[in-house]
Amino acid sequence: MEYYAGVDLGATNTRAAVADATATVIGAATRSTPQGPTGIAVTETVLSVVRDACEEAGIVPSEISVVGVGSIGPLDLAAGVIENPANLPDTIDRIPLSGPLKSLIGGNRVVLRNDADAGLLGERFYGEHAPDDMIYVTISSGVGAGVAVDGSLLSGWDGNAGEIGHMLVDPDGMMRCGCGRTGHWEAYCSGNNIPKYAQQLYDHHPMETDLPLPVADDADGVPFDAAELFAHAGTDPFADYVIERIGEWNAVGMANLVHTYAPLIINVGGAVALNNPELILEPINERLSEMVLTNVPDVQLTTLSGDVVVHGALASALLADGHTRPDNPEQFRK
Repeated sequence: MEYYAGVDLGATNTRAAVADATATVIGAATRSTPQGPTGIAVTETVLSVVRDACEEAGIVPSEISVVGVGSIGPLDLAAGVIENPANLPDTIDRIPLSGPLKSLIGGNRVVLRNDADAGLLGERFYGEHAPDDMIYVTISSGVGAGVAVDGSLLSGWDGNAGEIGHMLVDPDGMMRCGCGRTGHWEAYCSGNNIPKYAQQLYDHHPMETDLPLPVADDADGVPFDAAELFAHAGTDPFADYVIERIGEWNAVGMANLVHTYAPLIINVGGAVALNNPELILEPINERLSEMVLTNVPDVQLTTLSGDVVVHGALASALLADGHTRPDNPEQFRK
């Protein structure tokens, strides 16, 4: 029997799943992604979570034929590493992936993709609807996209196509992105940056709020996270104002994607969207028809929930070994 592994390496969590040759998931595991001290700690977590998934599946890592990885970026595909990830601490400058995983499975086949590309493949391989023209957008610690046009995944020569989080949406550049540049979509709407954006808005438009604002000049970071902001929706006028502004930026970004790629469907995943689907998706759908000249696609939540990237990583491994999309993919979800 042939076995395949998929890894979802995110800024917050690292997941792995093992599937057999029929694409059925038979083992899975999750660990927190370490925030340092170096990239080697992240590599070790990736290897550990693959071992854990193999143990649950009742196999050993050397039985894995191919490993697919959906990872935060930016990627260096030639070297098989992540270089200077924007959403991890600065001490993590390089995360080796392909080489250590090849050693773990005793083979030489590791397929490395950015996480949004993997999310797109997860939708197309395991999802309920898979048109040839579609986009998967993740709104999580960062913002990214996987794009299919005429049935082909647009990865780019270096695997870094779809880094839409670094698309310029604000020429005035009020907010600084984790990459160090200003005005990027991710700087306003990612889970890591939403609290900072809230603080910036409060500084310009102070109003009564239950959130712990204003922040003292000597404070170490914003004393609340994105989840707390969304938890105040409907009861806190300032939180509602921030969420409205986030919705405007998300709609601008989505309109740019529609005009560039003409998708029939945009599936949205990532923790920020999955945990707040109405607050994230409804403002986009309300505004998109006013912003888009061409066909307005359906913007909807991913059909695979938080497993979309790890399923896409599995799909990458299966496709690399010649397997095709199952006729009834839903039956193969664990």
